[in-house]
Amino acid sequence: MGSSLQEQLLKAGLVNEKQARKAESGKRPPKRGKKGSKPAPSESAQSAQKAMAEKAARDRALNDWRKERAERKAIRAQIRQLIEQNRLSRDEAELAYNFVDGGKVCKLHVTAPIRGGLIEDQLAIAKLDGRYEVVPRETAEKIRVRDPRCLVELQANQEPQVDAYADHPIPDDLMW
Repeated sequence: MGSSLQEQLLKAGLVNEKQARKAESGKRPPKRGKKGSKPAPSESAQSAQKAMAEKAARDRALNDWRKERAERKAIRAQIRQLIEQNRLSRDEAELAYNFVDGGKVCKLHVTAPIRGGLIEDQLAIAKLDGRYEVVPRETAEKIRVRDPRCLVELQANQEPQVDAYADHPIPDDLMW
């Protein structure tokens, strides 16, 4: 029983040598085509590739948006830290200092030295979360680099207005 079925069939005379070789070659796997030749992609494969490309584009846009939002949040935290660490105390504020922010006149209670610093442009007013705080000019410049909208523009650096009527005497009938 040591012989194979093919040998047994040859001995019995049911197949000849040529038929046995043909059957032997049929057992081998067929040779593959050239490596460079690929079948044309079907429509479903093309639509799947297109959907994957669109999803990748959406994912990139979403990642960019998230990254930008995280950067804005980090800058906001830096500004908050600068303001909270460098703000001047206004605990015993007795003087009202009026300024314009976005077309609205706002009032801030300050002490006399702080008011003088604001007038001389040594101090600045920073705005964060609806609150106004007084900070030194150096801190204001650091804040301006990060977000200029957090600072209230003061009119202190303008040249003093010249009185056009200073050379003219006041008439007697206008004196009280």
